[in-house]
Amino acid sequence: MATKQFQAESKRLLEMMINSIYSQKEIFLRELISNASDAIDKMYYKALTDDSLTFNKDDYYIKVSADKDNRTLKIEDTGIGMTEEELESNLGVIAKSGSLAFKNENEIKDGHDIIGQFGVGFYSAFMVADVVTVYTKSANSDQAYKWESNGADGYTIEPADKEKVGTEVFIKLRENTEDENYDEYLEEHRLNSIIKKYSDYIRYPIKMDVTVQKPKDDDEEETAEVKEEQTVNSMVPIWRKNKNELTTEDYEAFYSEKHYGFDKPLTHIHLSVDGAVRYQAILFIPENTPFDYYTKEYEKGLELYSNGVLIMEKCSDLLPDYFGFVKGIVDSEDLSLNISREMLQHDRQLKLIAKNIKNKIKSQLKTLLKDEREKYEKFYQSFGRQLKFGVHIDFGTHKDDLKDLLLFYSSKEKKLVTLSEYVSRMPEDQQYIYYAAGDSYDRIEKLPQTEMVLDKGYEILYFTEDIDEFAIKTLMSYDDKQFKSVASGDLGIESEEDQEKEEEEKKDNKELFEEIKNILSDKVKDVRASKRMKTHPVCLAADGEVSIEMEKILQQMPDNQNIKADKVLEININHNVYQSLKNAYDQDKEKLKLYTNLLYNQALLIEGLQVEDPVAFTNDMCKVMA
Repeated sequence: MATKQFQAESKRLLEMMINSIYSQKEIFLRELISNASDAIDKMYYKALTDDSLTFNKDDYYIKVSADKDNRTLKIEDTGIGMTEEELESNLGVIAKSGSLAFKNENEIKDGHDIIGQFGVGFYSAFMVADVVTVYTKSANSDQAYKWESNGADGYTIEPADKEKVGTEVFIKLRENTEDENYDEYLEEHRLNSIIKKYSDYIRYPIKMDVTVQKPKDDDEEETAEVKEEQTVNSMVPIWRKNKNELTTEDYEAFYSEKHYGFDKPLTHIHLSVDGAVRYQAILFIPENTPFDYYTKEYEKGLELYSNGVLIMEKCSDLLPDYFGFVKGIVDSEDLSLNISREMLQHDRQLKLIAKNIKNKIKSQLKTLLKDEREKYEKFYQSFGRQLKFGVHIDFGTHKDDLKDLLLFYSSKEKKLVTLSEYVSRMPEDQQYIYYAAGDSYDRIEKLPQTEMVLDKGYEILYFTEDIDEFAIKTLMSYDDKQFKSVASGDLGIESEEDQEKEEEEKKDNKELFEEIKNILSDKVKDVRASKRMKTHPVCLAADGEVSIEMEKILQQMPDNQNIKADKVLEININHNVYQSLKNAYDQDKEKLKLYTNLLYNQALLIEGLQVEDPVAFTNDMCKVMA
């Protein structure tokens, strides 16, 4: 019997596919099971139009069997089988999909769809096989056939004996190497785990002979290991069930079964979309932050299925980074089962699904914020930081998607508020959204810089996370109201009378403040009379885009470029300390230097900045006390 050669293009494709297309060898079992499922589906469609064929779903199954002695794996189905011509056409030409041709020729209804469309899945068997042998008998022929190949060298087809309609694929496993243990594909637990991982939701039973403990000789105390045929797949995925049939407990059980987290989901989204792209999805918003969420080790992504068959465990392209906390699955009929990771990145259908999912998550969070505020705030404690990162990254590209989901602590409400709620309470004369940054709410409330804004009756948002101010700088404004730090040089509150008074104070204190600035050298950009303080003697303000809080954060980064804020030392001219400074300027320049350094270090400590020379600072304090 002559060996037939694959076409030259097919031979090259086979070699490339075995070495490149599939990143994990275990995929071969998924592909062969999917082909078996297709064969049963084809029998179903043929039975709809061919009166000589009957289709009783209970009679159809897929079976996986391992023969350790002969190092052979068998995948058997009771589907439609193949004729000699179909063997030649489907298995002799690589990348020609018989399933795709069948799908194009037949109208697909009743929720069934042919899985395999790309036509290379069968050949993934050669990643683990020395020889692949196929015995098949078509429902349209009395003659069975045997197809056999050892890979790129070609194949043979000859008549064979087979009683029942269907197909049996025998895989003669390769010999083990130092790098690969092919024997693992003969182990019951390994086969079971691969089936559960990739093919758990194939709509037909996948059977295996499973080892179980049974009573021995009618003695219930003594047991023996026996083989028992069992169905090892679930068959009906939860996402294909009607939402009305499912309870919260069902979704929570699925969340737990999938090991999405040790917590319970805060809420879920069940989607069934039938439009430009068809897909079903169940998405979960976790209650708690995963322990590794804010580390490089965390990998975002949703499980991606094609007709119930797993394509990818974590498809990161389905989620934007700022929604990377979302867990769940997506199952689409429009994605090819045999698509590679690289092709997936450019898949138009996938991009449409991702866009839709992003909008659904955003909508769900908005609903949670509006209708279940307590639950939303619990979510925000876990993942609010990620939303703020989302505003800041990519040059603010996503800020419009996220700005209404942000919460900040309010000086007036003493709780978290949205930007919309803040703006709705703004007095008519208030121009800006004011904020103050610090390590904690308590420390911010004690900052000297807040006095003038609070005295005007204006609300202040408290920023306590390192990302807060960066996010707000990116956002720039909300509802046409710009953000303004209480530590900024110009608060936008002063009246004309205040401005005239300020000019007079500048003239009166020009020489004193210049002398203080000279003493501090390049530590400050300027020294001026404060408009914002009432009870405190001194504080630091910042001119420019970099605030003092931002400086602290940037200085902690390993690749910092020593970026610093342009600091301004502000002195309360209505405080007793001011008079001491004036007296020292007139009478004792050394004492002025001592007071200046003390006040500057005091301002640093108020801001939570390090005193540059603690020994000199304590010595200065001792001098004053002496």
